[in-house]
This record gives sequence, C-alpha cells and structure tokens, in this order.
Amino acid sequence: MPLAGVATALALLLVPARPAGAFPHVVRAGETLAQIAERVYGRVEMEQILVSANALDAGRGLSIVPGMRLEIPSVGHHRVAAGETWTSLADTLLGHPDRSDVLALTNEAKPWIQPTEGQEIRVPYNLRYVAGPGDSTLTVAYRFLGQRDKAWMLDRYNRLGGEALQRGDVVLVPLTELELTAEGKTLAASAGALVRSEGAGRARDAQRRVETDLPQLAADVRNGRYVDAVARASRMLGSGDLSRTQLAQIHQRLVEAYVALDAQGLAETSCLAWREADPALVLDPIELSPKIVRACTNASTLGAAAPPPSVIPSASASAAPSAPRRAPAGGR
Repeated sequence: MPLAGVATALALLLVPARPAGAFPHVVRAGETLAQIAERVYGRVEMEQILVSANALDAGRGLSIVPGMRLEIPSVGHHRVAAGETWTSLADTLLGHPDRSDVLALTNEAKPWIQPTEGQEIRVPYNLRYVAGPGDSTLTVAYRFLGQRDKAWMLDRYNRLGGEALQRGDVVLVPLTELELTAEGKTLAASAGALVRSEGAGRARDAQRRVETDLPQLAADVRNGRYVDAVARASRMLGSGDLSRTQLAQIHQRLVEAYVALDAQGLAETSCLAWREADPALVLDPIELSPKIVRACTNASTLGAAAPPPSVIPSASASAAPSAPRRAPAGGR
C-alpha cells in the first residue's frame, strides 16, 4: 500500500477504534498479563488480546509495570432508540455504516430486518491491530477470531477491497467472544467508579459558578427582588453537587425570600433544608425576624429525625462566647 494510502487508512481507522465496553485496570505488583487474562476471561490465551489492545507488541514488545493502566476489552451493549437502524447504529457504534452486517449478525439478526425500539444489542469491541511482516487477513482472522474463513469479513469490515496487508497497516478486528468471568465482571464494576472519578470536575465547576453567584443572590434579597432571588436560587441548586456551606447559604436566602412573599410552607421546607446543610444552625431573634424564626421552628416538625434549631433567648444573646455559630443576619 502506498505511503499516502497508509496515512489515510490510519486517519480513518484510528477514530473507530474507540472501545465499546472496554474498562480500565491498574496493574498491581506481581501481576502478569497471563494472570490478568485468566482472571478476567478465564483463558490464559486471551493474553494476546490484552497485548494488542494496549499496543504492548510495539517494537520489541513492552512489559507491564505496577501502576500501569491497561484497557480490558469487553463487549458493549446498547438499547435501541426509536428510528435507529443497523446502518445508523453501525455508523455510531462501530465507525462506519458499512459495518451494519457485522453488527446485525453479532446479534443473531438478519441485516435487512431492523432492530426494534427498546431492544438491547451487543456491540463488538474494535480491536486495533497493526500488521507486521507476513501478515494477511487470513493470519489475522485466525489469530484473533480462530477461523481463517473470516478473512473476507475482515476485508469488508476494513474496506480493503481485496488488497494485501502491508507492514504498518491498521486492521480493526470486531471481537464478540469476550465473555467475562465472575471476577472479571466484578473488576468491570469496580472500574466504573474509576472512570466516574476521572470524569469528575463537573461538581467543582458548579461550585465555583455558585460561589460567584452567592453575592448576587444576597443582593437580590437585600434589595427586595424576592422573585428574582427564588429563581436564581433554584438555578443554583440545580447546577450540580454543591458544598454543604453553599447549600446552607442558598436555603437561608430562600427562607428570607419566601417569608417576604408570605409563602410560609415553602419557607418552612427551605429552612428544613437549611438546617440539614448546617446542623449547628442557631437562630438569633435579634438578627432574624419573628417570621423567619417561626418558619424554622415549625420546620422542625417536618424533619423529626433532625434536632430542632436552637433559638438564643434575647437576654443572653451576647453571653456564652463558646455558644454555637449564629445564623447570619438578613432576615426581614
């Protein structure tokens, strides 16, 4: 294959190589690829799948070391939505609409009979293999699929048009025989937490946005823009996972706004949320209006599990330096 053709093939094939259902595994001290393959698939010979999936066969071959992150191939799943066809699903899940035949056959279906809405289908794992000297679709099919007569499928799947493989060519091999052992399924479930943690940061972004909006929320309440304050606070609460301090400040402002709007029930509900976010809350009748104190006292009946908020008697408001923190001023 000419050099330009190789570059084009790489550009086209590397994108579809996005894994379907793969999950990460961090190598532990003393682990080998063979051991991992046996634990995950129940077959030591699946080591070669791990080698190719993680490009460990590059150059003279690479070793694994503790702390190294491996990709563990597994079959993915997808629930069919209204209007999806084998062609559209193959384009989305496998990288090209021409791979619809393989996707349908993987699910024991006929390519011309479309999947039904709500049907869960299996999605092959696109294993990326870089051809070496002497490789052909026959040898690749036998190595990874166990059958030389599937060479025609690899040719069609990779749109080779019958051309012979050259060293450095990238071939995608759709793998479906990747059943996990019980331990493998446990590892996959545990890896989900790792993947979620790597996608973290959204909560932090939301908290930073809310932190910049808190002064404006306080200004809305202070200047009598109670409807605006309620709308702003609702948006802030729906923006993501917020810190307890932020939740306490938002619900405090909601209590003040709802009391001013004579929405007693909503004020009581917000005060309950305020108290849950700040269990050390102490209501000071000198700083807070009687309506707010009454709303929060009534709120204690809504949450029987939580202790009622402390109310500082006005005569002792300045005493006891070790008393719990008071609620901030701002009541009306």
